[in-house]
Amino acid sequence: MDLRPRQRQSFSGFTKSEVQRMEHLLNEFKEQCLEKEFCKKLARVLNRSSGRAGKPAVNWNEVRSWFQKNLQNGLSKESSCNEAKETPVVTEANARNKKIGNPKMAEGEKNEDLSMLEFEAKSLKDGAWYDVDTFLSHRFLSSGDIEVHVRYVGFGAEEDEWINIRDSVRVRSVALEHSECRKVKVGDLVVCFQERQDQARYYDAHVIEVQRRWHDVRGCRCLFLIRYDHDNSEEKVRLRRLCCRPDILAKSE
Repeated sequence: MDLRPRQRQSFSGFTKSEVQRMEHLLNEFKEQCLEKEFCKKLARVLNRSSGRAGKPAVNWNEVRSWFQKNLQNGLSKESSCNEAKETPVVTEANARNKKIGNPKMAEGEKNEDLSMLEFEAKSLKDGAWYDVDTFLSHRFLSSGDIEVHVRYVGFGAEEDEWINIRDSVRVRSVALEHSECRKVKVGDLVVCFQERQDQARYYDAHVIEVQRRWHDVRGCRCLFLIRYDHDNSEEKVRLRRLCCRPDILAKSE
């Protein structure tokens, strides 16, 4: 199932919940929201959200443009804050995330607010990775392992599965923008969209070779030779079919 954007589509605007989160951050951090690293971290968080599944990926420049426009419009002025105090409004985002936290976090994932993280799980049926919508329950096995009952994004209850949390659940892989192709290096673990006549799935793979090429109006034209972990087959693919692990991106920054 193609649950992540395979290519850069035209940006169609932020969702209601994204706007609510950004308004909260703007009121709290003011001009700090315009910093490049702040916007890049927030864009990455938004792209991992289940609410953006199937929608165009958010670029950090679009995040900063939104902050610039709304900062100029006075969303974060003291008068607006005073008005909000007189007529308090509890939005869905505020009720769900009482403390959103600063997306300008330290390097790596350990310091991220868990409420901002999105996860993926490896299905027992086909060994492919799917985005997790909800963790429904959990149980402890006699072996000491923990299993979680997951529901996948875009699927109904009939596709729910019990998954070993140690081996088959992790923070969601991240789709890259064209300008980030140099972050992918030989030996890296990636998630690649494997297309076959009878199926199309996301599988773990390792980068065997990288052919760097000049970019053009279509974006990145580099070729990546990858080897799938589940069947050892090799294929040359372009960046739009790859997703990177967050720890690799953290090391590259």
